[in-house]
Amino acid sequence: MSERFDMKSYMKGAALLTIAALIVKVLSAIYRVPFQNLVGDEGFYIYQQVYPFIAIFVVWTSGGFAVAISKMLADNDLLLDKEKREQQRSAILRIVFRYLTVLSLLFFALLFGGADMFALMMGDVKLAPLLRTGAFIVLVMPALAVLKGGFQSRGLMGPIAYAQVLEQAVRVCVILAGTFIVMATTKSLYGAGRMAIAGTVIGEIIGFLLLAYLYKKHFGIFADKQKKQLSSLPILKEVTLLSLSVSMSSLLLLSYQLVDSFTVYSLLIENGMNETLAKETKGVYDRGQPLVQLGIIIASSLSLAIVPLVAHMSKKNSGRNAVPFIQLTYRTSILFGWAASLGLVLVMPYINAMLFKTDTLTEVLMLYVLQIVPLSIILTFTAILQGYGKLKKPALILFIGFIIKVILNVVMVGPFGVLGAAIANNVGLFISAMALVYYLKKITNIQLAPVSFYKKVGIASFSMTIVVIVWLQFIPALLSDFLSARMVAVIAGLSAVSIGAIVMITTIAKLRVLAEKEWYLLPLGRRMAVYQLWLNRKK
Repeated sequence: MSERFDMKSYMKGAALLTIAALIVKVLSAIYRVPFQNLVGDEGFYIYQQVYPFIAIFVVWTSGGFAVAISKMLADNDLLLDKEKREQQRSAILRIVFRYLTVLSLLFFALLFGGADMFALMMGDVKLAPLLRTGAFIVLVMPALAVLKGGFQSRGLMGPIAYAQVLEQAVRVCVILAGTFIVMATTKSLYGAGRMAIAGTVIGEIIGFLLLAYLYKKHFGIFADKQKKQLSSLPILKEVTLLSLSVSMSSLLLLSYQLVDSFTVYSLLIENGMNETLAKETKGVYDRGQPLVQLGIIIASSLSLAIVPLVAHMSKKNSGRNAVPFIQLTYRTSILFGWAASLGLVLVMPYINAMLFKTDTLTEVLMLYVLQIVPLSIILTFTAILQGYGKLKKPALILFIGFIIKVILNVVMVGPFGVLGAAIANNVGLFISAMALVYYLKKITNIQLAPVSFYKKVGIASFSMTIVVIVWLQFIPALLSDFLSARMVAVIAGLSAVSIGAIVMITTIAKLRVLAEKEWYLLPLGRRMAVYQLWLNRKK
């Protein structure tokens, strides 16, 4: 098989990988709803306390390191001499694999051996067995990252896409089926949490086995016939910096969740709340996470679909040709990030009850989902800046936002409870997002959006708000005499979301917030362009 690949096959593979990534993100957000319904808020708290510990390492290795490896191997493959190219490819893979193996063993020892300490720091010693179970996931990460990087460097995105979807599907099935069995038999919430963590481990193992099989099928068994010696330090430095830059926006959200794991429950206890109520309160607060994940899916797809264009175009004519793509990315992130967060705020009482059985702490969740806006900007702008080769300052900006989150959590959770944690999220993320916008404008000297754009978005937002509020004034009242409270929430919530989306989409199309040619550049934007042309046709 030729190691070279043409642009057409590469773009086809990239599109497949984008679709797979979106499927994985949707599944990751959606499975938490039935899981919460099975275990309740206290059980949801148990799972969410431990999840960030393992997710951080998984995202960094299987995501960040895989992309970094693929870039280094692709750069190496530009060498003309085939024998030298193969020898250096093998040497790079060998060095990185050993490095990742050492990292994974260190992380395993830290998480498995320090499980009691971490559980004590979180204020709940019963979490230790879950941490030990989750520790096993890191052992498969080195091989998984190297396999993904190897495929991606040769332009073969299909195997990665299939493995990601299978891995997530297996994970979701094991989590939900296992949790159902545990709750039907032992009714142990910590047992259900451990089963959920085990599902994540099993999913990763299945994904690795599929990739290993496909790698052997494509390339045979990996073996070094002539070992070439390369200096390890430059390779390790490059792969570490690249992996962190690629995954830092995803790691940011997980690091915020990790801060909440260490501070929210323990501070609620310190301020007089009993243990059961504190666990349930943290569990209700964690309901916001799947909602935010769904809200940033469009921004995630933008960073996957548009940003490679920015990286490519920025290398031509001093980056001038990248300007329209940057402007489009910014405007689309703002438009859909704001529409998603505003829509969730308007229907939150009904969405909360519809998905999670009760409308508890709705006000906190309304504030929580506002982070969709800065997260949408952060996801796309860190990727754009990466395309320009800017890594250090974006990382510093995100780190400052993280420190702000830590400080505000410590200061505000005591007097304000989980509302303080939600405020800390928003402040840290908004400061990071605004700093990234300022930094990008400084290095490119471009106007990201005209004033008319914000006015049109304001008009569309106002239209949607009025229609949804009016709709929700009488629909619940009409249904409450005939249906249960949760069925009323289901019908009112889904109908309000549908009507609000139709009003928002129609208004932005009528006002031409984005031009038709811009819609064509976006994932699934062709239909929107056709709809916009139809709305604005001359009669």
